[in-house]
Amino acid sequence: MAEILLLHHALGLTKGINAFADELRGAGHTVHVPDLFDGHLFTTIEDGMTYVNEIGFEEITKRGIRVASEFPREIIYAGFSLGVVVAQKLAQTREGARGALLFYSCVPASMFGSPWPAELPVQIHGMDADPYFVDEGDIEAARELVTTADHAELFLYRGDQHLFADRSLPSYDASATTLLLQRVLQFLQHLDN
Repeated sequence: MAEILLLHHALGLTKGINAFADELRGAGHTVHVPDLFDGHLFTTIEDGMTYVNEIGFEEITKRGIRVASEFPREIIYAGFSLGVVVAQKLAQTREGARGALLFYSCVPASMFGSPWPAELPVQIHGMDADPYFVDEGDIEAARELVTTADHAELFLYRGDQHLFADRSLPSYDASATTLLLQRVLQFLQHLDN
């Protein structure tokens, strides 16, 4: 079974993030879900990003890296939206990563000063009309990453919601999340073989 470090989105460590982690735990995986916001929760992405800007994006990244240092290097990094930046950086630059799961976001690999490790498996999930994922360039970064990695998949779901797999939010899409979870569990099973 896999060991996963799961990093939350800009609304903080919501009940929906914990529920997602519990789904993975229910399949036998070990999932660590740190709170990079020290208990702060937000109701809008804008409010969450205001908080991130107040304490500094670099500080959020440092918190994620500090947390990761507490776990074995042979781990799978996963992130939702804001958490993708930290998860992608760790997967791409921390030796020993087993894989990456990037939800609702993807940044150019060049952002971290090195190419994506070709042998490192990755799955990217987003909605095909999500303005954050599509209009801000994440989908292009995801498509580029998929062409450079040996084991990479980009899954697009119909819809325009950003945080669609968080069941504690109005943006939750049950059918898309069910399919996303099936694909994630297949990915994790494949890594165990």
